[in-house]
Amino acid sequence: MKTIVICGQLFVGTEDTARPNQALVIENGRITHVLPHAALPTAQPDDLVIDHSAHFVMPGLSDLHTHLSYGNARSEEEVDLYPCLEYRAIRALAGAQRMLAAGYTALLDPASSGLVGTALRDALHVGMFPGPRVTSAGPAITSRQGLYDYYPSWVGCPPCSTGRLVRSLPEAIETIREQTKNTVDIIKIAMDGIQGGNSGGLYAAFTQEETTAMVREAHRLGRKVAVHVRGAEGALYAARAGVDILYHASRISEEGVRAAAGEGCSICPSLMLLVNNIEYAQPDDPSYDWWPNIQRRELADASVSLRRAYDAGIPFLSGSETGFAVTPYGEFCARELSVMMRYLDIGSAEVLQMATNRNRRVLRAGHEHDSLAIGKRADFLVFDGNPLHDISQLEERGRFLEIWMDGRKIVLPEMPVEIPRHPSENSQGMWSRVYTRATTLQRKAEDTALPPGTLVQDLPEEFA
Repeated sequence: MKTIVICGQLFVGTEDTARPNQALVIENGRITHVLPHAALPTAQPDDLVIDHSAHFVMPGLSDLHTHLSYGNARSEEEVDLYPCLEYRAIRALAGAQRMLAAGYTALLDPASSGLVGTALRDALHVGMFPGPRVTSAGPAITSRQGLYDYYPSWVGCPPCSTGRLVRSLPEAIETIREQTKNTVDIIKIAMDGIQGGNSGGLYAAFTQEETTAMVREAHRLGRKVAVHVRGAEGALYAARAGVDILYHASRISEEGVRAAAGEGCSICPSLMLLVNNIEYAQPDDPSYDWWPNIQRRELADASVSLRRAYDAGIPFLSGSETGFAVTPYGEFCARELSVMMRYLDIGSAEVLQMATNRNRRVLRAGHEHDSLAIGKRADFLVFDGNPLHDISQLEERGRFLEIWMDGRKIVLPEMPVEIPRHPSENSQGMWSRVYTRATTLQRKAEDTALPPGTLVQDLPEEFA
């Protein structure tokens, strides 16, 4: 039995335009023919013919920066300390299914709590649940003053953290070997350290020698390496070491660009977290007074530095940094493509090829589902619109009419509008301010909720 899909417009993932009036023929989960509709042989009685001649058909989207264990966290404490790993693993399934509902059939989780990402990867791979194809790292490797070492020195990185603190190069090498044994696909290194580096930006969290040794060992063991790096010094060290993915690289220098181009590195800008926080943060957010302004400056720097890297021929990939409260699962992930067009002046066909084809070069078995071509797995979307004309259409969930993986239409369970939060996920924030005598007197003066003269004893018992 064959499945025949009639396509009004077919975007195969490797071309700048869509082909009109095409058809896909699928057998045993793989594409056997891609041809004009008019060239189709006569369908057999047991063939399934599906008419999408009024729609746009394209490969499933992919996102290289989805933190499945973060749970739409509102703070670093909620990322790392709340709740237990077991709950995070179950919650990660809900996040992954929301990403699939938004058209993302393949994800990379570049920093996981424990082995949450790899466990989810394996459960989805064997078909326990419907979900996207997952490629996963373990906890990110950080130094004493690097990203993921958020807490005071006497706390360090707790075992449930998304980071793994290493105190020496031998310990870093041993961590890479341990994570390889635990079957992670990607080794993640946090390359940014504290403020004040040689160029007035961020110190690199590791020296050049340490970085090169870690990357060499990971590659020797057959693992790709991704780094979180916003500062110039860390980007230079990582590029010289030949890492596979530079996440952010917002302030990469000209020397860093030359090194990245020479070593075959790719850049995944992940600008959407910056843009969302700048545009959506509210005055009652604890970070409102300082963080959006820092991100405005970074976005301005990134628009220049990253465009310079793009013009130098460095391959660019796409990833949304989904998993925080301001970048929740399945809500804004496709906005990263619009953001890259707006701030880096990259065309719609280019960013759509990143999301449907080029990202797959770093994904687990990505060559098997990196385009709609003969022999590839039949992972595709049926879409009401044309993202080549308006990439922002991909942000509208209602336009995804059907999602197919391995030649089967995916049916996801009914999901609530938002992933419900259990109290165990919440950090123990009890007050948003210090209640001095001055602030409480001011609050009483401004409070008009109770009629003048109301006494405590007049209030209902639950308010007294």
